[in-house]
Amino acid sequence: MNIAVSAQSLETARGAPPVPRPASPAHVIRDDAEAIRVAHGLAREFREGASERDRTNRRPYAELDAFSQSGLWSINVPKAFGGPEVSYKTLAQVVAIISAADPSIGQISQNHLGIVAAIRTVSDPDQQALLFGEVLKGTRFGNAFSEIGTPRATDFKTHFVDDGDHVIVRGKKFYSTGALLAHLVPIVALDGEGRAWYAIADRSAPGLTVIDDWSAFGQRTTASGTVLIDDVRVPKTHLVPAWKGYEQPRSDGAIFQIIQAAVDAGIAREAIDDTIAFVRTKTRPWVDSGQDRASDDPYTIQAIGELTIRLHAAEAILDRAGLALDEAVANPSAETVAAAQLAVAKSKVLTTEIAVQASSKLFELAGTRSTLAESNLDRHWRNARTHTLHDPVRWKYAIVGNHALNGVNPPFHAWS
Repeated sequence: MNIAVSAQSLETARGAPPVPRPASPAHVIRDDAEAIRVAHGLAREFREGASERDRTNRRPYAELDAFSQSGLWSINVPKAFGGPEVSYKTLAQVVAIISAADPSIGQISQNHLGIVAAIRTVSDPDQQALLFGEVLKGTRFGNAFSEIGTPRATDFKTHFVDDGDHVIVRGKKFYSTGALLAHLVPIVALDGEGRAWYAIADRSAPGLTVIDDWSAFGQRTTASGTVLIDDVRVPKTHLVPAWKGYEQPRSDGAIFQIIQAAVDAGIAREAIDDTIAFVRTKTRPWVDSGQDRASDDPYTIQAIGELTIRLHAAEAILDRAGLALDEAVANPSAETVAAAQLAVAKSKVLTTEIAVQASSKLFELAGTRSTLAESNLDRHWRNARTHTLHDPVRWKYAIVGNHALNGVNPPFHAWS
């Protein structure tokens, strides 16, 4: 028997151990400007080891602790509960800045920030005070939402039954970004009426098993693998009525979506920056160009100009989407929410397209040497191609077009 393989199989069966909670309270960001400054500071640190983490599949334990303790994981906690409540324009910029340095770390924050937004929308004041208090202390939410093997992404088999002051949850999840490194794991589960709730379980709860089996070629260190839920007890204080966020016009889905767009904007930014750095320092000019430097090749100059313009357009639309979300959160109505959904859909299209284009164009402009394993530049394309599959942007075109042509507002769900 191969002892190493046997030990690995045993660890997989048992699941990964939970991570410790923070020993001290997290910092609380004061305002939007501080959020941007802190994000840039963390990005400089995260960028140093990002390629090696991708290459070796090393989980970002220390980096994620630094990220959540910095205060950036509570930036959308309302001021009424002690949070900074920065604008969603700023929140998207923060995620893009972090994602440029390491998009896996940027993506891990996505569901946490989305859950914080949902709690604001659907929870009563007592539950808000309880859960926002956890977030301000540095507690991280994970994600046990999606399932595989069901007819549609919106179909769930995971369910719960009443058990006095608790509920008992049973099911199985995949694409569980953040669950491995979380302190609390929100589980999407159905009640007896088929309504979806977030049952927020302790990461160390008996019956909750997080398996580190994520094997995608991109976004490798998100650990977005399997969660097994075997009669997990969750206190009703931690049972959040997710369904209420979609029974009337609310921005919950658009908030989840804008963070996805911000991750892709970050990937695109880093791919273009790495292309420019490589062309300036390592790429040879083509023999017919008549130039001594690759950076003076007129076709390369034109291509970099096009990528830069498309990136700036995507970033500008991302900012506009953030502003539209701020209006919809402050004054929710059919009109403001639809405007936010449409703005976010446009940003999702542009950030998806520039992330895939820039990470592919990198090799054409930088040349054969850029494909060597020592540079690991293919991680940008792998990350872009993997992350942009979250939901199809062809449907974003349809949403925008149907509204422009027929006045039809976007649907209400977590992908819109």
